[in-house]
This record gives sequence, C-alpha cells and structure tokens, in this order.
Amino acid sequence: MPTDIYQAEAPQMPMTSPQDGTTSGAENRHGMMNVQENHHSLRVANAGDGAPMEVDLDTTLSHPGSVRINVKGAFIVDGEGTSTPSSTTSSNGHGSPVHGHDTKDIRLPNHTAVVSHIAIDIGGSLAKLVYFSREAHSTDPGGRLNFLSFESEHIDECLKFMRTLKRKHRLVDAGPSGPDRLCVVATGGGAYKYYDMIRDVLGVDVIREDEMECLIIGLDFFITEIPREVFTYSEADPMQFVAPSANVYPYLLVNIGSGVSFLKVSGPREYERVGGTSLGGGTLWGLLSLLTGARTFDEMLDLASRGDNTKVDMLVGDIYGTDYGKIGLKSTTIASSFGKVFKKKRQAESKAEDSGGLGHRDPPALDLDHASRYGPPSPPADHRDDVSFSTHDGDEDPDDHSPPFDSADISRSLLYAISNNIGQIAFLQSQIHNLSHIYFGGSFIRGHPQTMNTLSYAIKFWSKGAKQAYFLRHEGYLGSVGAFLKRQPRNWGRRGSFEEATALEARMRARAEGEEREEA
Repeated sequence: MPTDIYQAEAPQMPMTSPQDGTTSGAENRHGMMNVQENHHSLRVANAGDGAPMEVDLDTTLSHPGSVRINVKGAFIVDGEGTSTPSSTTSSNGHGSPVHGHDTKDIRLPNHTAVVSHIAIDIGGSLAKLVYFSREAHSTDPGGRLNFLSFESEHIDECLKFMRTLKRKHRLVDAGPSGPDRLCVVATGGGAYKYYDMIRDVLGVDVIREDEMECLIIGLDFFITEIPREVFTYSEADPMQFVAPSANVYPYLLVNIGSGVSFLKVSGPREYERVGGTSLGGGTLWGLLSLLTGARTFDEMLDLASRGDNTKVDMLVGDIYGTDYGKIGLKSTTIASSFGKVFKKKRQAESKAEDSGGLGHRDPPALDLDHASRYGPPSPPADHRDDVSFSTHDGDEDPDDHSPPFDSADISRSLLYAISNNIGQIAFLQSQIHNLSHIYFGGSFIRGHPQTMNTLSYAIKFWSKGAKQAYFLRHEGYLGSVGAFLKRQPRNWGRRGSFEEATALEARMRARAEGEEREEA
C-alpha cells in the first residue's frame, strides 16, 4: 500500500522471517508492508480508464472495502475566508447550523478519486457532518474535507443540507454514467434514532457504524496524519502544536459531548470504555438555559468569556483571607462553586424588604432576563475587585443597587465547575490505567479558551506536571471523520461480498499460473 494512503482499518504487523525474525520488505509509517514485496497482490483493470490498479488481497479479504484517503500533503486551510462557507451563518431562527469556533477545512491536494459518501455523527445535542468536495473554479487536483454541525433537534435542517450535497454529487462527481450514488455513513445514537428518516428523506443507503470505534479511528487519523491539528494549551502558551506521530499508544480519550466517556486506547481498534459521567456539555447547556437568557451553546460560551466567577464562587481567600499554602491551595482556588449565591440572594432580598420592596420575591437584580438575553455587561477583568461582595453584612454600600452577579458570571462559574470535574475524573482514570497522554475531544470544548485552560490546568495540577492534556482543532468531529474513513465502497469488497472477492482471487491465481506455464 502506498505510504501516503490512509486506511481506516487496523495496521497490519510487519512480516518477519521465520529464521531470524527480521522484517522483510519495506514498511511504511502505518506499519503496513509494501504490497509488491510482502503480500499476494492482484492487478485489476480499472473500469474507468483501463489503467491497472494494485489490490492488496490479504487486506481486502480480512478488512473488505475500506476507503483509502490520499493524505500526502494534507493541511488545515488557515487563510482568510477558507472555512466551510455554510458553517459561518445560521440557516434558521433556531440557532442551526451551529458554527461554534471557526472549524477549518482540511485540504487533500493529492486525493483525486471520487468520494461517493458523506458521514454524520448524531449525538444528543449536535449532529456533526463531514463531506468531501472539489474546490469550485479550481484546476488543481484534490479537494477538501468540510465540517459542519447542526443542533440535533433540528435534524430536518441537516437533512436539507445533505439533500443539497446529494444533488451536487449527482451533477458534478457521478454524472450520468459515473460511480455509485451517494450514501450516508452514520454513527452516534442518532444513527439509530433517525435511521428511517435519513433513508426516506434522502432516498440513499445508510450505513451505521459503531460510535466508539469511529471516535478512535477519527482521533488516530488526526494524531498521525494532519499537521497543526493537535496542540497543548496554557495561558502562557495558548496553542503549542504537536507534530504528527506514528507512536501514539496508549492514551486516554476524554470525549465530552452531552455526557462524557473515558476511553483507554491501547492500539488500533484496541480500546475500552473505562468510565463516564453524566455531567457534560448537555448539563452546561441545560442549566444555563434555565439560569440565563442565552439561547444557544455558543451564546453561553460567549457569556462565560465575559463573566467573573468570583462574584458567584466561594474562593479559598474568601474563607481564610489568604492562601492555604500548607495543602497547596492558592487564595484564588475555588473552594465552593456557586458558594456565594445563597448569602448574596438573601442579602438582596433583605435590602429590598427594608426599603419596602418586594417582600419574599426575588429582587429585580436577580431577574436575569429583564434587560436583555445576556444580562448587564461585566466590567473588564483588570478593574474588578478581588472579592466582588464582602461576606460581612456591614461592609456593603447601602446605596449600591447594582446586581450582585449577572448571567455572564453564572455562565463562567458553571463552565469552571463542569470543566474542573471532568479534568479531575480524567486525571484519576489516567492514574488507574497508567496513561500519561490525555486527549480531549467532543463539541463541548469548541476551542473555548477558559474550557481548555481549566482542563489543562486540572491535569497538570493533579499530576504535578507528569501528565499532559492534548486538544484538537477538529475536536467535535472525531466520530464523523472516523465514520467517513470506514466507508465501504460498492463493488470493492462491499459488505457480504467475501465470496465475490474469493472468486476474484481464484480467477487471478488461475490466470497467473497459466502465464507461468506459457513462459516455462
């Protein structure tokens, strides 16, 4: 198999000589042997142009029909206006599609084969779509992987977009006598929940793939093949890229979607779900939809970026007045998430009662929707006091009628609470299974600085710097990319075609034996 052809199936181990155990033939970076030297190969006529095509029979028979993507020269498109066009705006009034941070396309300059499928990972909150396209008005070979997400509750909007892709494929790629028609490869819970709807609305074949397996295939692809994809994060060095590596196992994948799954990955296709928590992105989304006026997850993340959690959270300094150095806690460490809310709420009610106000009802300051969906703006971080409200009743300004906290403060506090919890569980799982590399994926992260900094800090703090948190620029698309790579093309080892491949092998062997006899 060519060095730069990426295959979704597990790499084969190098073949060894029975005498000395040495590796025979050339080995590429995926551990695959050169097919001409070490495998029984067939030269099969290509129906399109008559050119012979090398087929690795051993791989075809054991792992029939895996799509091979030419990743030579692949890179993330970082230029101005080069992200997927449809991912930058909302198509309806419900916040769908969801663009999140700017998810860049991946350019595949050397992949020239027709791709007759699209892949979708449908979770509890978001549906993540991946598809291949040629570049409009370009004479260059190759194309690009495009990324787009929709809210799962508006799956009809996603299907509308997929129908557009189907029409474009028929006109551009397939043509009247082109390759097989477009199909959909689906994974995630929605692959089952919406299976009939996708098949009926689009009128296409729908192939369902295992969710966890797709996550691992997608992550392995990004780790080993795409430059400037994986990075570490800290406030001092926000994005330090990690070069693609062939030696990545073992590692822990923390996939944060609506809930959280912790996967120990020991090798290609060798994984185990070692834990999980229900406190994930869906928790943040749900609680903030109750507590703030934000309508989409992106609005909630925007609020969190402007908030001051010290108005809501009780810090170590609020309790001790200083650091608690003996056990390694700074004064700024969160001692209790939302720990100040109860007392501030009671103080605001008492103030309202004393002024002949609202009795036992919540004061206007806590009606977070009264001014706008976002609440009053927060002051810049450098101008805030370390502790916004004293815990002593007598220290408050009786003429101060400003809100004790707002939607932005609540958003940041809850984001920290959930992220810290996930980070600590990830550390504990890595300790149990002796894993030093921890990859965070899932649509919860969305390239949000506070989220990544909290997760990264939690891993470094609890491991005393021994373990490292890694992030990805396409963190929400691991499952859909894995599903994309698992596509089983028609008429090339398609499912249930083992007998066809065996018959083909027999015919080719008979032909080769006949040619050998003629030469003799």
